[in-house]
Amino acid sequence: MKYISATTRFLKTKKGMAVAAIIIIGIIWFAMSRPHATIYQLFTVQRGTLMEVVSVTGNVTSTQDTNLAFENGGAIAAVYKLEGDHVVAGDVIAKLDTQDLDAQLAEAEANVDAQNATLKKLQAGPTLENIAVSQTALNTAAQTLQNSYMSVPNVITSAYTNANDAVRNQLSVFFTNAETNNPQLTFPLSDSQIANNIIFERAKASSELNAWQAEEQNITSATPSSTLDIMLQNALAHLSVVKTLLTTALNAIINATNITPTTATAYKTDVTNGLDEINTSIGNVNGLTQSIASEKASVAQAQAALNLTLAGTTQEDIDAQAAQVEQANANVQAIQVKINKASLIAPLGGIITTQDAKVGEIASPGIPVVSLLADHGLEIDANIAEADIGKVNVGDPASMTLDAFQGETFSGKVTYIDPSETLIEGVPTYKTVFQFVNLDPGMKTGMTANIDITTAVHDNVLYVPQRTVTTNADGTRNVEVYHGAKQPLETRAVTVGIRDTNGNIEITSGLTSGESVVRPSE
Repeated sequence: MKYISATTRFLKTKKGMAVAAIIIIGIIWFAMSRPHATIYQLFTVQRGTLMEVVSVTGNVTSTQDTNLAFENGGAIAAVYKLEGDHVVAGDVIAKLDTQDLDAQLAEAEANVDAQNATLKKLQAGPTLENIAVSQTALNTAAQTLQNSYMSVPNVITSAYTNANDAVRNQLSVFFTNAETNNPQLTFPLSDSQIANNIIFERAKASSELNAWQAEEQNITSATPSSTLDIMLQNALAHLSVVKTLLTTALNAIINATNITPTTATAYKTDVTNGLDEINTSIGNVNGLTQSIASEKASVAQAQAALNLTLAGTTQEDIDAQAAQVEQANANVQAIQVKINKASLIAPLGGIITTQDAKVGEIASPGIPVVSLLADHGLEIDANIAEADIGKVNVGDPASMTLDAFQGETFSGKVTYIDPSETLIEGVPTYKTVFQFVNLDPGMKTGMTANIDITTAVHDNVLYVPQRTVTTNADGTRNVEVYHGAKQPLETRAVTVGIRDTNGNIEITSGLTSGESVVRPSE
């Protein structure tokens, strides 16, 4: 006979079943009401190399014809390659006048030195010795500037003397009634326009010299520096008028009729001597102007350094000065970029078929002035959106695959970025040209190319998955740092750098190697 326990018989009753149900429900409630440890997906802060890549799609095109334009406008100072000349990649074809930029660069570099010196002094802390050094630096800078201003009268007087000699002595044989409003040439010209120009410019030169002489005679030891600054600029303007006259005089000699070769040679020697005087004076005035600008910056920075030293040093002061150093360096880089862009550089080898760049003419930004017929080969043209173009620079390496060559990868580099935008479906893009390093004989124009441009490589940097970084409404960024199962997460501010194609992002401050971060909750 089968044995059935009392407990089993009880559970089969309605009352037993109710009791069992209550017990089960209680067990479930107890289990669910107990606190559960939160499970996080942890990521360790890594150190290594990150590579930033911009990916675009383009098409293979022929390198047979390339139009080149200056990215920025300005006066053309030099032309090195003419129509019909052969160039290789990297050759400078023409260059804009960069005198102003050179002066700005010198001033900016002096500013960097001064800002770095100030930062070092702040980091050292205020001492009597630091105060004395700062005061001495200010006194020295101020005296140097004063010495430069003291030399202004001599430089201006010398420039006026040279200009007066060039016009009224070196060109004396060119004109009768030279000091009137209607000077006359002593020899006929085959070109009436040049004749009209030189007569007008001679009359203008007289007026310019007379005005200049009046200015120059008013200089005294009490003349304020601001007035001397203006007089230096006026001197450059006066010299420019005289140089224009002398340049026209050279053309007049070439177009002169009824004068002997001996006379023409003598006239040309006189004009050349005058031009030498003017060019020397322009160099002297420009040099003094640039020196004064640099010395003014030195005085300002020395005064600022002394003020900071006297006020005492705080961490906020040091941080603020460090930012000034970064800004000064950025300004130097920006000016250097402008100077670099003042040169029209051949992106590839070939023959110049059109050369519209002329010395003295004003180049408009983005307007082609040179056409280049390439020696051989193919290139890739792609349009890069404005969101990415700031990361891309000429010379950046690129890895390229073509749909027609499955499994093959071709190397290349960025050789040209069009400074003018191209709107595609309302989005500004910029035409970018890539040159192949290795070509396949089977390549054809029109083929589709997928391009990965390596725009930055940062070695030995900290990084985390990008999805662990939260961007706030004000643009700041946070991560959640994990300190253990029993510790709350720490919200910590971080600054970031580049991103790679694997979803990682560089951490430039806020974390240390080996720390753990978690992915923020959705």
